[in-house]
Amino acid sequence: MDLKSWLQKVPGNFSFRHFFDASLLSEGTRRKIYWNKAISVAVLTLLGLFLCSVVISENYAETASRWGVSYSLHSTIEKGCEDQTQRHHPYGSEPLPRGIVQETSNLEMRPLWGVSKVQSKIKSPQNLLAIAVGIKQKENVNKIVQKFPSNNFTVMLFHYDGVVDKWSDLKWNARAIHVSAINQTKWWFAKRFLHPDIVAGYNYIFLWDEDLGVENFHAGRYLAIMEDEGLEISQPGLDISKSEIHHRITVRSHRSRVHRRIYKLRGHGRCYENSTGPPCTGWVEMMAPVFSRDAWRCAWYMIQNDLVHAWGVDMKLGYCAQGDRTRKVGVIDSEYIVHQGIPSLGGMDKKAILGINDIANLHFNSTVNSSSLAPSESPFSERAEIRLQSYNELDIFKRRWAQATSQDKCWIDPYLQPGTKPASDLKSQTKGKLRKKK
Repeated sequence: MDLKSWLQKVPGNFSFRHFFDASLLSEGTRRKIYWNKAISVAVLTLLGLFLCSVVISENYAETASRWGVSYSLHSTIEKGCEDQTQRHHPYGSEPLPRGIVQETSNLEMRPLWGVSKVQSKIKSPQNLLAIAVGIKQKENVNKIVQKFPSNNFTVMLFHYDGVVDKWSDLKWNARAIHVSAINQTKWWFAKRFLHPDIVAGYNYIFLWDEDLGVENFHAGRYLAIMEDEGLEISQPGLDISKSEIHHRITVRSHRSRVHRRIYKLRGHGRCYENSTGPPCTGWVEMMAPVFSRDAWRCAWYMIQNDLVHAWGVDMKLGYCAQGDRTRKVGVIDSEYIVHQGIPSLGGMDKKAILGINDIANLHFNSTVNSSSLAPSESPFSERAEIRLQSYNELDIFKRRWAQATSQDKCWIDPYLQPGTKPASDLKSQTKGKLRKKK
């Protein structure tokens, strides 16, 4: 049939728009049209998503390549790594593969080249001796260091006077680590250079002063006793006939190789069989402490960055004893030392006009202001001023401890005795008493 014959058969009221009217189509035809439209929309949507993903992936790959990262769009996730939170990564190391991350270090010196087979077989020192030193005590420090075998101890000197070169004639000088900072304390150095991750390779850390006599001390026997007795924090006993004694618990006992408590039934600060805290038990002095690795990690966090004399920390060291401080903290009597009490940073100056008690009284007397006095009129010597600063830091540390214990609602004091008030309550009582005095 030609077009002319077909048009003659078309009804007179027919319009070509009816040609596209779906209502005039059969049911099957309409379904085909709807399906074709749906498929077309789906295809166009998928095509759009694909194009967007290509653009995004190219931009990401370009950005990643700037950081030297090899990026693959088709990278696969290894089995067991779906939950990335289960992968332990130190903070900041998340972009690295786990096997390349080294969380700790040590103070062992390494040669610049040619590590020989003999050197590689030598066992690294297992313990650390760190001493704050000044050149005036060079001879005594030399005696101390020689008591610590080089095959078992790394030696680190903190030079508070800035003099380093004049130690070079000593045999052990080349293997020692030297750190210098003018007029800084042992605890300032320790907080900054003995981070637990740096000294994690050492079993024990000796953090000693320079004015110690070691004629009757043997490092090997000392460590053997410390391990055998299960001590986490310790110090050598002091020879009472030659030492400057500040607390009776540090005095060497002739009847035992280790003591952990003292008994004092008269006078101020009495100590009984049932005493559970410092300075009756669970306490060592800060001139010659020895820490286990775990105890030092805890103690390091307690040392305040700005309180460089560390006064007050000794009374809280028992919390770092990795257990019962009455058992884990002790004084080793069979390997004893002499505390010479030679003035250095913060040491006592016998020529000072004021004694400790006078300084303490002035500290609580608001009418005295030494900074307002002329140098010739000041009642303080330089060391006395350092001593006063130590008292100030002690007060600050006590306040911080009380505040920390009151704010941390999840912390439980393991040494709080029944009927004893928490430090926060004692703090409020102290404030009330001071107000009444005023």
